[in-house]
Amino acid sequence: MMTTLPVSLIGVPTDVGAGTPGARMGPEALRVAGIARAIAQFGVEVRDCGNLSGPANPELPAVDGFRHMREVVAWNSSVHAAVHAELKDGRLPIMLGGDHCLAIGSISAVARHCRETGRHLRVLWFDAHADFNTATMTPSGNIHGMPGACLCGHGPSQLTEIGGHVPAMSPQDIREIGIRSVDEGEKRLLAEIGIEVFDMRYVDEVGIRQTMEQALAGVGSATHLHVSLDVDFLDPEIAPGVGTTVRGGPTYREAQLCMEMIADTGRLCSLDIVELNPALDLRNMTAELAVDLVESLFGKSTLMRMHK
Repeated sequence: MMTTLPVSLIGVPTDVGAGTPGARMGPEALRVAGIARAIAQFGVEVRDCGNLSGPANPELPAVDGFRHMREVVAWNSSVHAAVHAELKDGRLPIMLGGDHCLAIGSISAVARHCRETGRHLRVLWFDAHADFNTATMTPSGNIHGMPGACLCGHGPSQLTEIGGHVPAMSPQDIREIGIRSVDEGEKRLLAEIGIEVFDMRYVDEVGIRQTMEQALAGVGSATHLHVSLDVDFLDPEIAPGVGTTVRGGPTYREAQLCMEMIADTGRLCSLDIVELNPALDLRNMTAELAVDLVESLFGKSTLMRMHK
């Protein structure tokens, strides 16, 4: 079972939410790695919408706990409008990031679409980091560490209100997978608001299959499944092209199994690929690995599998 929705690629070449510049080159690296061709081989119609435009990265220090608030709001407002338009058009938007702050725009658009169509939202957040910081807790002020919190209504109104509904999503809508770096304040907030987190210790203890079975529990015909894939989710030995590497991530096969199990549901309706930093990569290997994972999301498997 795999998705048959036509796909729209939306490039978002900015790193205004990140601490290390370079993710602005992510969309081109994914295109060079052949993302459109990789998806089209499954008989899916692919439209490359080109790149959104927005303000440059001023590379300034944080003001009141946030770096580049004006620029982050501008980019996320554009992402929200673009992703919502593609969803309304009956298409599957793939956001080619860009840093992870852009998930505020994309997921708020997906959540809005779910409210408009009566579908249940399920977000799978693959990441080394929880991304649940707030201005008072953040050590850096980098907004790419805050999108989860903003989407659940914990953040400045300029960001929490982008989708026109606060909070954009409920904490019950999200499952975080592969987490292995969480700031002290984030730990408390995650526990307080009840986010389901499958950290790497959990994955190590029960295995990736059982982890994914739990993360996908309850996904059905009325579910809109959104995948937010931060490439630092992967172990840096296989994916060095990220600005915030954390050792001890999933292996190549574990990551593939995650994507294959999502493909098996047939419910994938939107996707973010974020934090790819070609300036730190080796021969585009991280972009190629990301494209490999996308192929698995769209149904690539070793054998022909019969689904009951």
